[in-house]
Amino acid sequence: MPTIAERLRLQSAELTAAERKLMAALFSNYPMAGLASITEFAREADVSTPSVLRLAKKLGFSGFPAFQEELRAELSAQLQNPIAKQERWSTDAPDAHILNRFAVAAAENLSGSLRLLDHRVFDQVVGLLNDRKRRIHCGGGRITHAIAGYLAMHLQMARPHVSLIPSAASHWPQYALDLGKGDVVVLFDIRRYDARMLEFAASAKERGARIVLITDQWISPIARLAVHSLPLRIEAPSPWDSNMVPLFVAETLVAATVAASWPATQARIRELESLSTPGRRGK
Repeated sequence: MPTIAERLRLQSAELTAAERKLMAALFSNYPMAGLASITEFAREADVSTPSVLRLAKKLGFSGFPAFQEELRAELSAQLQNPIAKQERWSTDAPDAHILNRFAVAAAENLSGSLRLLDHRVFDQVVGLLNDRKRRIHCGGGRITHAIAGYLAMHLQMARPHVSLIPSAASHWPQYALDLGKGDVVVLFDIRRYDARMLEFAASAKERGARIVLITDQWISPIARLAVHSLPLRIEAPSPWDSNMVPLFVAETLVAATVAASWPATQARIRELESLSTPGRRGK
């Protein structure tokens, strides 16, 4: 089932001005903002209480309590650790082979993510990555750092001024010192979210950097600091969440960035190949 965040994105074109305010307030601290009282939630969004009720019903809920019950279930899903996740899959798994079950989950994650991704937001992210006046910094958590490295490596071949943020969180404060206005920081953050990365993102924003977040369907808290967020589906029949869709998005961002400035990228790749070929340097 789609999360409330996904439902809001799917129905965003149908929302009233008040409902858009509620969506922004919810996304600023998802899902916790929606777990306050209906009066507090309405006040935070600067709308009326009936507007909250209308939004809940528009999303398919009988009322605000049902809306909050779903948010609490999502919060519980966010906090699942790998052991609890494995137990749940073991209990509910069908008899089919793991290869088939994992393939089905991966296909559903990809199709579900593509239905929910706003192509205009994706294009705006590509515009930032393609702006050669900007420095690009890619980073991730303990698991997603590998995807950040994959993205950085390919962008480095396509354009200058791309770097990989160190994997060790102890190095992030020093790294943040060199961030400047107009820099783009691409962060991968999926559950369970890294509080240290949130602090790093806050420091980056304070220094004028623009945050691009690639996250999951439950949405990292970094979203409230980001200029653009790409929420993706990641669940799989495994103790670990699947990184196949985040990797797909990373590769697609590279492909779109290369296509947007192919003549300059082609010249850079040729020069790189020349420097990398033994015996050709200096010719």
